[in-house]
Amino acid sequence: VDLLLVLLNDGSGSIDEEEYRLQREGTASAIEHPQVLRSLRRGPIAVAYGEWGSPGAAQLILPWTRIAGEEDAGAFADRLVAAPRPPQTWNAIGDALTSATDWIRAAPFRAPRATIDLAGDGPDMRSTIPAPVARDRALAAGITINALAIQAEGSQAFMGPRNLRQHYEDNVIGGPGAFVMTASDRVDFAHAIFN
Repeated sequence: VDLLLVLLNDGSGSIDEEEYRLQREGTASAIEHPQVLRSLRRGPIAVAYGEWGSPGAAQLILPWTRIAGEEDAGAFADRLVAAPRPPQTWNAIGDALTSATDWIRAAPFRAPRATIDLAGDGPDMRSTIPAPVARDRALAAGITINALAIQAEGSQAFMGPRNLRQHYEDNVIGGPGAFVMTASDRVDFAHAIFN
């Protein structure tokens, strides 16, 4: 495939139902976006979807799936929206990045590029592996990490948008072309995932 992509969304206790829907529906919309479908003409991608929160407890919700066109994308999006929400607490970003790196290493596909897109509404708080250490291990494996700072209306986030963005820039992202974007609604979220 052309790309291994882990979509890693925040399922921690600070994520209310509105933010949770924002992540799930935004991710589903992104997978089916016409721009993404056009990009598949260059070659299929493989996508895995996980959620994080508790230390050492990031969960792979949808396993590696090859997406080569509209039908694959639609099936993945439908499964994503229908999947139940697993229980998570706290904010262990370092542990989440470590899990995502392991998922990429174990992927049943090979690709010239690998990316983790991590979304969250708060900083790293309870990781057993600090986020910068986990980030550096992923970078050493050739993985790029992007971040999406969730700032939905009524957010329970622990930091303001500027501080959260800076935290992700300093502690989470890395690799060629890595970026942090802020998402406040489903359209923002979908755009940010495949920017």
